[in-house]
Amino acid sequence: MTGTGGAAGCIFCEAADPARDALVLIRGRVAYVILNLYPYNNGHLMVVPNRHISSLAAATADELSEMMGFTRDAEIALTEAYGPEGINVGINLGRPAGAGIVDHVHVHLVPRWTGDTNFMSVVGNVRVLPEELGETAKRLRPIFERLARNDG
Repeated sequence: MTGTGGAAGCIFCEAADPARDALVLIRGRVAYVILNLYPYNNGHLMVVPNRHISSLAAATADELSEMMGFTRDAEIALTEAYGPEGINVGINLGRPAGAGIVDHVHVHLVPRWTGDTNFMSVVGNVRVLPEELGETAKRLRPIFERLARNDG
């Protein structure tokens, strides 16, 4: 188990530890927003509860509320920072549904544009990103911080 009450070896439980902030954009009381280390597009991020739970059914009302609030803030931040033509928002519950991390529920937000290179992951088994994750964090973190101040 990690110090946050999560499972040993779970990347989301490890990221819930405030000492691991490189990819974390903002932290709330019971959830946080983190960049995807292997993004499909620039700005691909995830909303994650601190607690190690595998489903929405296991989440508390506070966790669900904060996760949805962060999902809304992520839509706003991505729209402001990147101007996507669309955003995929999804939760993959279980490996057959596409979950890469099965035991710790999380919400993906992926900005999308007509003709984007997302197909490269499937066809060429490669990712095409013109922006490094550190630059993505620099673009998005101030927006999340502003939104958090305005919500408080």
